[in-house]
Amino acid sequence: MTAWRDTLVRAQGQMAPGVVNGLRWWRRSLLAWLPERWQWALGWSRSRLLLQQQGDQLHVLRDGGLHTERVLELPWPQTPAALEQRLDARLRTLPRHWLLPAAAALRRPLRLPAAAASRLRDVVGFEIDRQTPFEPAQVSFDVRELGALDDGQLQVELVVMPRHALEQWAQQVGPWAQGLAGVDIADAEGQPLGVNLLPLDQRQAQRDPMRRWNLLMGLAALVLLALAGQQILDNRQAAADALAEQVNAAARDARQVAAERQHLQTLVEGAAFLEQKRMAHASTVELWNELTRLLPDGTYLEKLSVEGDSLQLIGLSREASQLVPLLQDSPLWRKVNLTGVLQADGGAAGRDRFTLTAELQPLPGATPAAPAAAPAAEGADGNADHTP
Repeated sequence: MTAWRDTLVRAQGQMAPGVVNGLRWWRRSLLAWLPERWQWALGWSRSRLLLQQQGDQLHVLRDGGLHTERVLELPWPQTPAALEQRLDARLRTLPRHWLLPAAAALRRPLRLPAAAASRLRDVVGFEIDRQTPFEPAQVSFDVRELGALDDGQLQVELVVMPRHALEQWAQQVGPWAQGLAGVDIADAEGQPLGVNLLPLDQRQAQRDPMRRWNLLMGLAALVLLALAGQQILDNRQAAADALAEQVNAAARDARQVAAERQHLQTLVEGAAFLEQKRMAHASTVELWNELTRLLPDGTYLEKLSVEGDSLQLIGLSREASQLVPLLQDSPLWRKVNLTGVLQADGGAAGRDRFTLTAELQPLPGATPAAPAAAPAAEGADGNADHTP
């Protein structure tokens, strides 16, 4: 377990500087798209106040990284309280660095392998006794990165200042050394190098008075963003519920239409069936007219029955034996037969009781009706997940 823990610690030590440097590079790249004036107006500028003594003047400059702007000049000697009264609220929040002349420090260019980028300060610390006449404990140093060379090596610069010289400077400036965040060195042209030679235990961190408000505003923005996302989800859910209700209503309407269509289809099929049956043979009125025309006088019918294609006649007649040839010539029926025997009525008229059957024939010109087509399948169901 110890080996695994050591490996994890080494991996974290190797990855953490890379992640920090990557985020720093990403932030610098984003800020590079904005003009320096906009960065300062929006509060995103990493500016600092530079204090430089030149003779009997104290120069106050604002360093934005790319340009240095002169803010004001005060007579020297001067107290920090007098500077506080002359600065506006924005400038008071900036970290303050003292700018020393170029002769106050020793500079040495170095070439280092690319692998030293993650622990650049520690690597350069071992080069102090080789590149300068001082021991590491005798100086305060910082490293200035100059970029990468074509062969992949890093071009850096070691900036060293003896500690006794730093202590002499602190005694000369007096109370000014108490509120500083760093000590920088000017180059040959008077521009700051961007290093910090002040020991860590002597640096005064400048707290941003707006940091708490910025944190509160950031937290409020996150809460509002979460509420907005929840509201969007609620709106989408409400829209989905409304759409599901519309689909269900459309499905119910479709089922009702399908039921009405089926009912109408049934009525049409029933009417077609009745029409087919009506056209299969003559109507009862037509049968009565035909029988009235063909039956001889003195013939009476007691019953006329039509069942399907069968016609049955029961009655009395004095010419019962002649009824079959008389009725055989009618086009409305065929196969006229006497059923059973003739029975004498026993009356004075001399009539016989008869029972005749015949098969009804289709009317001339009538064609059998085609079977009704099956109703089309209706695409309606009660599932709200499908569109009707």
